Amino acid sequence: MKKIVALAWIAMGCYSTTLHAQDDLLNELNQDQNKKEAVSAAFKGQQICTMQSTKMAAKGEWYFLVAHRFGDLTNGFENFFGLDNALTKLGGLYGATEWLTLGFSRHTLAKTYEFSGKYRLMAQEVDGFPVTIVGYHTMDINSQLEKEEYPELSGTDRFAFSNQLLISRKFSENFSLQLTPMYIHKNLYDPLLEEKSQFLMALGGRYKFSKRCSFNWEYAQRFNTVSNDPYQNPLTVGVDIETGGHVFQLVLSNSQAMNDVSYFTTATGDFNRGIFFGFNLYRVF
Repeated sequence: MKKIVALAWIAMGCYSTTLHAQDDLLNELNQDQNKKEAVSAAFKGQQICTMQSTKMAAKGEWYFLVAHRFGDLTNGFENFFGLDNALTKLGGLYGATEWLTLGFSRHTLAKTYEFSGKYRLMAQEVDGFPVTIVGYHTMDINSQLEKEEYPELSGTDRFAFSNQLLISRKFSENFSLQLTPMYIHKNLYDPLLEEKSQFLMALGGRYKFSKRCSFNWEYAQRFNTVSNDPYQNPLTVGVDIETGGHVFQLVLSNSQAMNDVSYFTTATGDFNRGIFFGFNLYRVF
C-alpha cells in the first residue's frame, strides 16, 4: 500500500512539473509574439549631411571620424576652389551601450573641442511604434579666445551648447525622413549679430537610389534672429557611399562649420556666394 501511495505522489509531481513547464513555454511564446521587431537603418551614417541622424553606434563599437569643409567654391582660382581655406574635424564615437553613444571631436574652427552624447528614447517598430526618438546634446569649448582680446574673459565664456531631439521615420527601404527641434545657447556672443539663445527646426531626408548609395539633404529654420542678422538658414545636400567597413559622405553646404553650434547659427552662403564642398568619413572598429 505504501508503495502505491509513493508512486501516486511521484506521478502527481511529474504531472505538475510537466504542466508548469508547458505554462512557461506558452508564456515565452506569447512574449515572443508580443515583442515588436525594431526597424533598422533609417540612416546609414551617423550624420545625414552635417546634422546628426538617429543612427547609433552598437555597444562596444568605435567610430573614427575625419571631416573636411573646403572654402567657398565660388571664389574660383582665387582660393583654388576652396582648397586653400579648408576646415578640418577629427573625432571619435564610442557605443557605451546599445542606447548610448558618446563622442569627442576637435575642430580647426576657433580651435573648438566638442563633446557629445546621443541616447535612444524609442525605436521605430514594425507594425508598432511609428518613429525613432533620440536625444542629442553637445558642449563646445572655444580654446582660441585670448585674454588680450577679451580682458574680462572667464572660463565659462568659452562654452556653447546644443540640445536636439531627433525624430525619424523609415517609410520604406529607400526613403527616410527626420524632424529635429533644437535649442542652441552661447555664453559668448555678439548681440548686434545674433541672439544668445536660438530655437530652430530642422528637416532632413535620405533617398537610397542604389544598393550602396543614397541622396541626402537637410535644412534648418531659425526662429529668433536680430533685425540685422547676417546669417542664413543652413542648407546642405550630399551623397552617402557605403564601402564595407565605412561610410563616405560628400556634401555641398552654405555653412562651412562642422560643430553643431556654429553650423546651425553662422551659415553665410546663399548658393550665389558661399558654397562649401566637403566630406565626412567614418571608419568602424
